[in-house]
Parts: sequence; C-alpha cells; structure tokens
Amino acid sequence: MRPHDAPPAASDLVQHLAARLLRRGEWLGTAESCTGGLIAAACTELAGSSGWIDCGVVSYSNEAKHDVLGVPEGLLAAHGAVSEPVALAMVQGMAQRVQAHRPGAGVWAVAVTGIAGPGGGSAAKPVGTVWLAWVGPGVPPQAQCCQFAGDRAAVRQQTVVQALQGLLARIPADASAPPSPFGPPGAT
Repeated sequence: MRPHDAPPAASDLVQHLAARLLRRGEWLGTAESCTGGLIAAACTELAGSSGWIDCGVVSYSNEAKHDVLGVPEGLLAAHGAVSEPVALAMVQGMAQRVQAHRPGAGVWAVAVTGIAGPGGGSAAKPVGTVWLAWVGPGVPPQAQCCQFAGDRAAVRQQTVVQALQGLLARIPADASAPPSPFGPPGAT
C-alpha cells in the first residue's frame, strides 16, 4: 500500500482506467508531445490493452502537431506549442482519429504538451509547464495547466500520472464501478 501523501503509480491508474473503459465498451487515444509516448506505454504495459486503447501519437514537432493531429498552423504561431489552444486542438484531433477507427463507439482522448527541460523554458513558460487536455462522450474538450517540479524524468512522470488521473476523473463510473480513489482533476 502506498503512503497517503504519495502519488498513485501509473500502473494502478491504468488498471482502473482499463476496467472502466472495458466495462463501458469505450476506446482511448493519446496525443503526446513532452511525454514522448509514455502515456501510451503505461497503458499498453497492461495485458489486454488492445481491448480499450486504439492508438497513440507522438507529435513532438509543430509540423507533426499540424500534419498528424490537424492543429492549425496559425494557432501554433499565435500561442506556441505549449498552450491551452494547442492542447485542446491536439485532443480534438486525436479524438477524431480514434472515432474514424471506431465509428459509433465511445471515444476518449488525452493530449499533453509541455516543457520537460532541462532547457527550453522561458519566464512566461518555465521548465515544468505542461498543458493537458481531455475529451470524451458527453465531456467537452477541457484543458488544465500544471507546473511540475523536478528534472526531465520527474516532469514527464508527473505528466503521465496527471493525464491518467484526469481521465479517471472525467470518465463516468457506472453504478457497478467503484468510485475512483484518485480524486478530482488536479488532485495528486
């Protein structure tokens, strides 16, 4: 059992996420920049993930965000890659990709874009700044900005946990599903 103040392990979150998505017959897609595929990797570490995760995209460059996820170039130019509008466009682009593969199915998507460091930060967007976004059935696109502490690995791992917690906080639990022990979005 983990200490009360320790964040949940990604593997614990993934087990709850998998159970919930399988129970609901819904699918997940991930659009990742600063995490470089770590969210999808955490999900696919669990056996049977092919029954609930459709695809993941690592869109590290602005060109990939535009070409693969459909993020408008004007949005990238006006706001920068690490911004609320870009995170929202990424998550909507990913949801559309998954929906194309799974017509008629419930689709969830998560997107992350941030500055993991050690370089790349600025006064306005310091290292550790990460925008996350989620969308799903009955849940309009929502974004959250987090400021994570630590080195590159710590920022990326905290982003993975926050992304998974955000999904669990937004995916409605069926009457037969136990309530999520991971709290509301932003709780760690």
